[in-house]
Amino acid sequence: MSDEDPGFFSRARVAVFGLGLMGGSLALALKGQVRELIGIDPDPATLALAAEWCLADRLFARAEDLPPEADLIVLAAPVRVILQLIDALPALHPGGAVVLDLGSTKREVVERMARLPERFEAVGGHPMCGKERSSLAQAEAGLYRGAPFALVATPRTGPRARQAAEALAGAVGARPLWLDAPEHDRWVASTSHLPYLLAGALAACTPLQAAPMAGPGFRSTSRLAAQPSDLMLDILATNRQNVLGALRSLQARLDLLERMLDVENYAALKLLLDEGAAQREKILSSQPEGSR
Repeated sequence: MSDEDPGFFSRARVAVFGLGLMGGSLALALKGQVRELIGIDPDPATLALAAEWCLADRLFARAEDLPPEADLIVLAAPVRVILQLIDALPALHPGGAVVLDLGSTKREVVERMARLPERFEAVGGHPMCGKERSSLAQAEAGLYRGAPFALVATPRTGPRARQAAEALAGAVGARPLWLDAPEHDRWVASTSHLPYLLAGALAACTPLQAAPMAGPGFRSTSRLAAQPSDLMLDILATNRQNVLGALRSLQARLDLLERMLDVENYAALKLLLDEGAAQREKILSSQPEGSR
């Protein structure tokens, strides 16, 4: 790829490690937009479905099969697998390439990317989209459309990597948003990781006898509890301090709500409820049109 050529992306050979929901949706969205699309996933069932869908021009089961001509490498695996792949890249790929990950936390990923040889240009990435089910069967070409695509510069991020990352986000219909790693991890602790824990706690605390009355409110607020726990453990472990801070803020708020209800101070309780509704409106109205 040439950073002087505005059409470089259409001539790129893109390799996607991991063909689950995120990697599979990315591949579907990129079909026909790149010179060659290469898919790599160790799961035989995923590879079989990818072949059935003609998801990529070439499919491989092993990281060691990464073609040397790949010039844009996308790591779409769980965070701790991404870290292992970054460490392995110098041995897997003898030439230079742009590397972009799709992991949900960025601090450890960016630190690991900084250790790559200079022939690699690396950018941390995190598209803010997804579903509670993470398999390729749930993938869709429009998953990224309109979503914020967080991009995090690393010591290995040059002009070519910036151009490639922004071009990729644009090609799948997402909106690139440059952040630093601490800022990213702090924000997603509240907007993504805490909601998962809250959904799981709500589901666990709901008695089975209440099932006949589980309507849209329960379904929408508990939806994230269905996400794979192994995947979420990776995220929680690599963003532990920020998630702990978000949990403590939530616990303090729940304690306040509990106290007001316990002493039957309904005026104060109403103020707390209205404050939450107003803050939600401010957050959503601050988002660009089309992402709400």
